[in-house]
Amino acid sequence: MPLYFGCTPAISGLTVPAISGLTAEGALEKRTKAIRDYGRAMPQSENAPNIVALRDVNLTLPAASGPVEILKSLSLDVAEGASVSIVGPSGSGKTSLIMVIAGLERATTGRVSVVGADLNGLDEDALARFRRDNVGIVFQDFHLVPTMTALENVAIPLEFAGFDDAFARAGEVLESVGLGHRLEHYPGQLSGGEQQRTALARACVMQPRLLLADEPTGNLDAETGDHVIELLFTLRHRFGSTLLLITHDPKLAARCDTTVKIADGRIVAEKLSFVEEKSELGGSA
Repeated sequence: MPLYFGCTPAISGLTVPAISGLTAEGALEKRTKAIRDYGRAMPQSENAPNIVALRDVNLTLPAASGPVEILKSLSLDVAEGASVSIVGPSGSGKTSLIMVIAGLERATTGRVSVVGADLNGLDEDALARFRRDNVGIVFQDFHLVPTMTALENVAIPLEFAGFDDAFARAGEVLESVGLGHRLEHYPGQLSGGEQQRTALARACVMQPRLLLADEPTGNLDAETGDHVIELLFTLRHRFGSTLLLITHDPKLAARCDTTVKIADGRIVAEKLSFVEEKSELGGSA
């Protein structure tokens, strides 16, 4: 039987409260605290449809020493609106699982249904359109185009989708992550945190139904990483996105509705997260 992850659905149309004068890195902490407190309480739903459904998925990749089994008879369901953290040792198959769900890696056998699409039956062009319209991905290494400005990087999926106001929309999302003053800067002119916020803006600019994050703070210092995570959760709430988050941080994993542990290509444990998070006002979340 597949594991089923219930959800705390996002509130569609949630607007992020503005903080005037956000023109410097130091103002980000004030903004992220406000938007975190703004979006804490969310209603429960037990009947949300599944946005991810995997059945007996196997992934075997070639290697010099012979085929390597990466994922092994893995099944799971994720309800729309849920947030799920994925934990496990390095090499356990976490990133491969995300790649299969995103359609960036084809399962060797098994069924992969994401946002109602059977990914097994899509060719590469159809998979690219599927990702553009439904999936946002945040990588540990940013993966920005170095010859494009922050604004141009974020506008890429919008331009591919044919939006006439691609740059206006991209600018609005960059402003929401505190980078309104960095629109014309190239990745090499941005700090690591600014690059990851640009990558996060690009992942969210199409308001994806599914947001995948693979160790998004792995290359950042602790303080900058905390800011990026606050923005990740805020944008997920704002756009109503389901979140799958790979992390090695137990505290970060506990912020999601459910945590699933992978070892040796198999799901070996899952649990609901009931950790109380103390707010700066002294109450519990």
